Amino acid sequence: MKFYHSTFKAMGTPCDIQLYARTQAEARQVADAAIADVHRLEALYSRYRDDSFLSAINRVADTGGSIAVDEETAGLLNYAATCHDQSDGLFDITSGILRRAWRFDQGRLPDPAQIQALLEKVGWHKLRWKPPMLEFPMPGMEIDFGGIVKEYAADRAAALCQGAGVRHGVINLGGDIKVIGPRADGSPWRIGIRHPRHKEAIMQTILLREGALASSGDYERCIMVNGVRYGHVLNPKTGWPVRHLAAVSVIANFCVVAGSASTIAMLKEENGPAWLDSLGLPHLWADMHGRTGGSIEAQAVTE
Repeated sequence: MKFYHSTFKAMGTPCDIQLYARTQAEARQVADAAIADVHRLEALYSRYRDDSFLSAINRVADTGGSIAVDEETAGLLNYAATCHDQSDGLFDITSGILRRAWRFDQGRLPDPAQIQALLEKVGWHKLRWKPPMLEFPMPGMEIDFGGIVKEYAADRAAALCQGAGVRHGVINLGGDIKVIGPRADGSPWRIGIRHPRHKEAIMQTILLREGALASSGDYERCIMVNGVRYGHVLNPKTGWPVRHLAAVSVIANFCVVAGSASTIAMLKEENGPAWLDSLGLPHLWADMHGRTGGSIEAQAVTE
């Protein structure tokens, strides 16, 4: 088996794909197809591109009205609706509009009145979703697949590789990881989970032969004001950053499940650890006070 490693950038983050195949040429061909699909999804659902389908949806949302969506987008919306239900409304793809108030590059807190005004346009229940029609009765809303699409892309890339006959490999899209299978010799992949407060430090190393790992936390985008840290994970009901957990990592069969579970746990704040325990998925958390907990060490680090 030949080992092939390719690095690329997608969805605003460094990514890489590692595969074993019979020949280098075969591995490269499979990797290129997987990477192309990641870029396809980025082109469809990027909020930074005026020509993306997400931007087309949000132009309708801004003025009010309805738009028909394709089957793939419908699947993402259905998953978002499920996450909204299972999180008691905390996982809400309409909450991205709060970014207009929270400018983490400016180093200051937003005006509470601006947050309150934006909250009027937040709420999955305020739009109408009856496949294939997505309707925005209230003008000025927007949706954002940021908590779903990168993880979905990792799952799809892995599925494409498996469909092409690859049985050993790993997809890493900026820390959202899907393992296709163990290394060619049967050994697991070693994956480090970053410490939320020490950029170069590893909080835990796990060993995976299959499944997926995703993390959520205030690693990068945050501001310090009067000694208080404000991260980018925003509660859609208050408009303010969560304040209890600093980082959550979850292992699941699919990256999109691991990603949404880690985000929901962050949003549940002090109830997050107990909610993670109830899921039964291996997980690791760190809170704002430096305490850690979870079940990853017991369930995933043994060979």
